[in-house]
Amino acid sequence: MTVHWCGTGLSSVPGLRRLIEAGVPVVVWNRTVDKARAVVGDLVSDIRPFSLAALAAALRPGDLAVSMLPADQHVAIATACLAAGAHFVSSSYIAPEMRALDDAFRDKGLVSLNEIGLDPGIDHLMAHDLVARYRASPAYSSENVLSFTSYCGGVPKIANAFRYKFSWAPVGVLKALKSPSRSLRNFSELRVSRPWDAITAYDAPLPQPESFEVYPNRDSYPFMADYRFDPAWKVRDFVRGTIRLNGWAEAWSGIFRTVEGLEGKPAAEVDQVLTGIANDLLKENSYDKGEPDRVILFVSLKAERDGKPVYHETWAMDAWGDARGSAMSRLVSIPVSLGIEAVLAREIPAGVHPAPHDPRLISRWMVEVGRQAQYLARVDHLA
Repeated sequence: MTVHWCGTGLSSVPGLRRLIEAGVPVVVWNRTVDKARAVVGDLVSDIRPFSLAALAAALRPGDLAVSMLPADQHVAIATACLAAGAHFVSSSYIAPEMRALDDAFRDKGLVSLNEIGLDPGIDHLMAHDLVARYRASPAYSSENVLSFTSYCGGVPKIANAFRYKFSWAPVGVLKALKSPSRSLRNFSELRVSRPWDAITAYDAPLPQPESFEVYPNRDSYPFMADYRFDPAWKVRDFVRGTIRLNGWAEAWSGIFRTVEGLEGKPAAEVDQVLTGIANDLLKENSYDKGEPDRVILFVSLKAERDGKPVYHETWAMDAWGDARGSAMSRLVSIPVSLGIEAVLAREIPAGVHPAPHDPRLISRWMVEVGRQAQYLARVDHLA
């Protein structure tokens, strides 16, 4: 079985190197061979210029293709995998077009494993663990009122005036500001078209307490089923969102006004304006060579009965760049490599899946996550 790793960008290298060093046969594909050779050429010699046609021709039954390319290319690669009898892995959210391939993957006994990076990925593992622990706890009752929150973000380890530095394409960050969200707040659906209209404070359970700004993103509702919430449970809050440094909203207020002013404009004009802004922001707010980034993730589940908490635990993670590479690259790509190993070991069932809920895999993988993060703990707020 050969792993075909496509893309050696900012969030790829630690997991890729881990696989190669473990002795997994790997072919590396990248648009620019020289760039790939610069980051893994000391470990692997089979580095090829990426094209979908070349990859499809190289795939063999039982192989696995991992896409660390832009999300709009995943379905095409997954389709090529189906044609060749190969498995597929990515760290991205499962798009409707990918989910539509579920029957085809199942019929062929193949796996499409997605949402196995940082967010989505590690956050899923934490959520599955908390739900399982709650179900098994003495506090469990169908009469309890539940609140679930999951906040993740990449922020500068050394804060700047802009309260943010770019570790990936700035235009993607700006376009994300135009994405609406849906979450559950105080038993009611909360729909937000602009993230900055729903910013709240979050006090993180870190060894040195720290306050952040958070806001919901995407559609949180489907994850209640993914995390195996019982439909009969009384859920007050269910929010998956983004976390930023305190002061972020104020520092970005001008950006917010610009984005608001683009509402109703033609898509081409919006892209042009955002690309121009993004280029300027990248010049002023990018990481210096060797400067550490920071990744923070907090997933919490609380159960209350008669207005009093009876169960309340939070997975808390804090990681930053060091000699091993950036925190973002480690915590996106290392879980991807773990997922690849699980697929090759037949630990993931056939079909299209997000990060697994198998407690054995979660336990094993969280040990590796703990090695990559400077701080990882499951905090019991009632202890």
